[in-house]
Amino acid sequence: MISTVTRNFKGSKAADYEDLDANYNSRNPQDIIEMQSPVPVVPDESYTVGAAVNAFGFGKFQVKLSLFTGLCWMADSMEMTILSILSPALHCDWKITQYQQALTTTVVFLGMMISSTFWGVLSDKYGRKQALTVCSVLLFYFALMSSFAPSFGWILFLRGLVGFAIGCVPQSVTLYAEFLPTKQRAKCVVLLDCFWALGACFEVLLALFVMPTLGWKWLLGLSTIPLFAFACACPWLPESARYHVASGQTEQAEATLQKIARDNGKPMLVGRLVMEDGQMSIRGRVRDLLSREYRKTSLLLWTIWIATAFCYYGVVLMTTELFENKAPCPGPGPCESECKRLSSSDYMDLLWTTLAEFPGIFATIFVIERFGRKKTIAAQFLVYTVSMAILHLSMDK
Repeated sequence: MISTVTRNFKGSKAADYEDLDANYNSRNPQDIIEMQSPVPVVPDESYTVGAAVNAFGFGKFQVKLSLFTGLCWMADSMEMTILSILSPALHCDWKITQYQQALTTTVVFLGMMISSTFWGVLSDKYGRKQALTVCSVLLFYFALMSSFAPSFGWILFLRGLVGFAIGCVPQSVTLYAEFLPTKQRAKCVVLLDCFWALGACFEVLLALFVMPTLGWKWLLGLSTIPLFAFACACPWLPESARYHVASGQTEQAEATLQKIARDNGKPMLVGRLVMEDGQMSIRGRVRDLLSREYRKTSLLLWTIWIATAFCYYGVVLMTTELFENKAPCPGPGPCESECKRLSSSDYMDLLWTTLAEFPGIFATIFVIERFGRKKTIAAQFLVYTVSMAILHLSMDK
């Protein structure tokens, strides 16, 4: 079931990034591009970041960046997967109600929702690398402090701050996509989700060995190891060359492009680095999303992402409830306070459902390349709906 939702998640994500270079023509990178100055750039002496990235191709630089970005994605996945394990554990140890269990996960998503615009503006102003560095340190700190929480109130507060820091994680994928050649971008962004699935599997395996003996506090603490590793790796992350060009830091952008050329064994382009065609000097204007030109696309994408997040995380959080194998509670009473810890077989079942994300990723790549993004997303939402209906009927039995 998670596999179906995952394919929706990957398909919608690929659709978001496929037009990142919509204004770039790889066959004609020497077009005249007007800068903030009214003086035009001579075509034979200029090139853009997009032209350079496509000329250098996919090589050693992109492989290293894939590992760095994948580590961030893996750490994020572990923090999200732990939500389905933490709430039942708190129910048993601290006797929290079902409402409080739901609140434990809700505060994380509220933190993400509140902080997403904040991190976006920060990234536009100071760069994606700087934002990711601050985010990784805060995320590691608050996630680690969660393992020392003395009460339910502290858990809510600290997990809410974890969600606030997680709101910056998508910037890592944006940074990654900016350094990918046009032809490889869609596949690489989808394949990056292998790290997400790997992080989810690692979290389940960690819970399998830690929860029965050490408990949820140790699980929270050990789950921060990938976060610590990514925070230490942030100094080696490249800054966005597009950000440098847009902010007038052309020399830094050229230095980054020279590193890509050197790592990939390609010659550096000759000429002057200029902005992409149509790139605005004013950045980060959220209101542009609702302008006449982008309003329809924005509303449709928001609807798709809301539906995708609801389906995906709904299934993730519901899985542990299904594995408890108990009759539904008709209302407040003794059954509401009933505690049943997940067994080893439950964790193994959870691991198998998590592993289903891998075929979902590869199936998405196969289908998207042949039928396109929109048809793939629509078809996979339909498959998800049918699958959930079948699951509902089987549970009634």
